[in-house]
Amino acid sequence: MADGNNEFRRPRLIRFSDCDPAGIVFYPQYFVMLNGLVEDWVNEGLGLSYHGLVAQRRIGLPTVKLEADFRAVSRMGDQVTLGLTVERLGSRSMTLRVRCFEPVSGEVRMQMQQVLVTTSLETHRAVAIPDDMRAAIVRNAPELG
Repeated sequence: MADGNNEFRRPRLIRFSDCDPAGIVFYPQYFVMLNGLVEDWVNEGLGLSYHGLVAQRRIGLPTVKLEADFRAVSRMGDQVTLGLTVERLGSRSMTLRVRCFEPVSGEVRMQMQQVLVTTSLETHRAVAIPDDMRAAIVRNAPELG
């Protein structure tokens, strides 16, 4: 689901396995959660197959830049929402804003700005964003076109 700002969203329960002995999300777990959100976005938000992109088409989406801001704790049992917005669409890269927030109050628990580059998994060099992926991104966020 997306909101009026073209943000792709998924609800997420904070699980025991996400937390450290202090009972709060161990910060690397946010990166795992938000990587899963990127996969969901490709599959459901863009209507493409993440598995097909990586395993069959041999196109990777590695992170080349990541800035994270941890604002508030999340605890085991919390219901949060993960959100993803494309902020910039280049020829071979895209800048995403991904975040974890409390769904009722909107309190941001953690957010990142992440730059992904489309790469050939054969050469590990940047390649053009596939046309079908670009079209799907622009369809969801026409201002990027």
